[in-house]
Amino acid sequence: MQEALTLLNGLTPTQFMTEYWQKKPLLIRGAIPGFKGMLTPDELAGLACETEVPSRLIQFDPEHADAGAGWQVAHGPFEEDDFAALPSQHWTLLVQGMNHILPEAQALLAHFNFIPTARLDDVMVSYAPTGGGVGPHIDSYDVFLLQGAGKRRWSISQQDDLRLIPDAPLRILSHFVSEQEWVLEPGDMLYLPPNIAHWGVAEDDDCMTYSIGFRAPAARELAVEFLDACRQEGLSDELYRDPELQPVLDATAIDQAMVKRVSGMLQRLTWQPEALGPFLARYFTEPKSYVVFTPNRKLSLAKFTDQVRESGVTLDLQTQMLHWQGQYFINGEVVELADECGHLLNSLANQRQLGARLFHSENAKMLLAWLRDMYLLGYLHLGEI
Repeated sequence: MQEALTLLNGLTPTQFMTEYWQKKPLLIRGAIPGFKGMLTPDELAGLACETEVPSRLIQFDPEHADAGAGWQVAHGPFEEDDFAALPSQHWTLLVQGMNHILPEAQALLAHFNFIPTARLDDVMVSYAPTGGGVGPHIDSYDVFLLQGAGKRRWSISQQDDLRLIPDAPLRILSHFVSEQEWVLEPGDMLYLPPNIAHWGVAEDDDCMTYSIGFRAPAARELAVEFLDACRQEGLSDELYRDPELQPVLDATAIDQAMVKRVSGMLQRLTWQPEALGPFLARYFTEPKSYVVFTPNRKLSLAKFTDQVRESGVTLDLQTQMLHWQGQYFINGEVVELADECGHLLNSLANQRQLGARLFHSENAKMLLAWLRDMYLLGYLHLGEI
């Protein structure tokens, strides 16, 4: 609890969620005392050169930043020469999904475990020399901006003018008017709810910011995905039929009879609110498009059991687990295990590991074959954090 109170400027999680979450910004000095980051600029650049790590490089010309041509965006993977050719100022490197790469970034998320894991997007790290930033913009999601090394000046505004710079490769506000400003130093953090205009600019040449973002899927996206899930699970591949069709005078017209027939087909797609629970668990644990799991070497169940009883297991950094009314899901798949395994699965989902001592219980034995399957897929690994 004390850790959460420090993180939230003395507020309890309940107070924060009631007064600030999706309502108003909150500046927190010393949110994580002693925090200076978890990697160097060179290490971040090295990750941006890897194929499976999403990254962007943003440059702008301050003399033409109010025009689309003043901004440039390049997507990784990058080469070392790309960084060598950069100017001394006015650029930013963004690397996403750091919690899928660094155990320290995954551990950082434990500070935010008062927010449902399903809402988590990722940890993004940005590096910028003096003057670097991505311009004034708004986000459609909640974000905690934690300062690592260096200093960054944040300006925010609750303005209604959300017009964008035409033809810019980023969604940059064309008329940003700052209402509040702060310079964040290592360990400071700024919480911003959705749709607050903000602009962060590096104050020195070693500025690194850790953005903990919480996803907010659009209603249209959820509807499309849910209807597709319903199609796969509960709607037949029935073909459109019209045996009573009569000759028409206007062949290019959609008539009422056709609308009525299709309406009848779609009405056979029925669902109850309870069906949304398993759907959301699958949806929010589905790996992102850039996630690739590396299968582990094959082990017999007997050898796997011996090693688990010695070292325990830990979820892969990219693995996501959620549950709905006692039913567990991992990386978009349902876990088919007896109810007696529920408390162990809950520990695995929340703690992201199971210690070796747990595998000497009777219930743990029921888990071993499934754990081995997950191990072979690369969803988890031997050993504790």
